[in-house]
Amino acid sequence: MADELRIADRPDLRHPILVTAFRGWNDGGQGASLAAGYLAKAWQAARFAEIDPEEFYDFQVARPHVSLVDGVTRKLDWPDNAFYHAPIPGLERDAVLLLGIEPNTRWRRFTELIVGLSTQLGIELVVSLGSLLADVPHTRPSPVTGSATEEKLIEQYGLQGSRYEGPTGIVGVLHDACRNVGLASVSLWAAVPHYVSLAPSPRAALALCQRLGELLGTSVDAGELEQAVESYSEQVTEAVSADPDTQAYVEQLEQRVDELGPEFDIPSGDTIAAELTRFLRERDEQDDGPEGPSAQ
Repeated sequence: MADELRIADRPDLRHPILVTAFRGWNDGGQGASLAAGYLAKAWQAARFAEIDPEEFYDFQVARPHVSLVDGVTRKLDWPDNAFYHAPIPGLERDAVLLLGIEPNTRWRRFTELIVGLSTQLGIELVVSLGSLLADVPHTRPSPVTGSATEEKLIEQYGLQGSRYEGPTGIVGVLHDACRNVGLASVSLWAAVPHYVSLAPSPRAALALCQRLGELLGTSVDAGELEQAVESYSEQVTEAVSADPDTQAYVEQLEQRVDELGPEFDIPSGDTIAAELTRFLRERDEQDDGPEGPSAQ
C-alpha cells in the first residue's frame, strides 16, 4: 500500500471487525482510548501495522515525547496510530484494533488508508468508540448511545439513526469514508461526567466494552475495569464531598437518572459545537505556555 502505511505482517483473519478509538476531541475522559487499550490487553492483541505520523500531524501541537530507557538511553516517541489483531474470545471471528490519535491534517487521506487496509483485510464491520462530556453522575453506569446511518444496521444491532448536524471529528470523517465504499460501520459513544473531565473514566470504558460485547453477541471479561471503577467512584465521591455545591449538583443528577432511567440521547449540534470550541481553546492555552524545556 501507500508509503504512509507500514505493514510488518499481514494477518489471516476470520470474519474480522475493526474497532477504532482516537485520543482527542472524540475521547472525553479518555473513555474510548481506555476501552480500546483494555481490549488490546485483554485479548492479547499483536501489533502488525502503523500509520506514519509525518504527513498527518503538526508536531508543534502533537509533540513527540522524549523518555529515558533504563535511565540512560533517550527514546523519541512520535504520535502513534497502530493496528493490532486478536481473536475475539467466545466467537469464531477476529478483531482488528486501531489505537490512535486524531490527526491534525489530511483527514481524508488518513481515513483512506484505514478504509483501504480494511478492504484488503476483509473487514466486515467498523465499530468506532467515542466518549463525550455530559450531565451524568459518576455514581451511575455510563450511558452508551449506538448509532448508524444504514437502516439495516440500526435494526440488526438495535441502534439509533444518526441525526446529528454540526462540527465533527475524525470519527465522523471515518464513517463517511466507510459509507462511500459500502463498508458497514456503527458508532458507540459513552457519556462522561463533565465535572471530572480531566480524570480518566474507567466507568465509560467499561460501558463501551460491555456494549461492544452485546453488539457482537459475546461477553467481554472486564474484571480489571470493574475494579478500577470502584476505585474511581470512591476517589471522585471523596473529592466531590469537599464542595457542597458540587455535591448538591451530583445528587440532582443522580435523582434525575433514578427517575428517568439511564437512557442518554446524542447531544445537540450546539452542545457538541460548544464542546469542540472548549477543547480547541484549552489546547491553544496549553500551546501558549512557556516555550520549550530548559534543556534539550
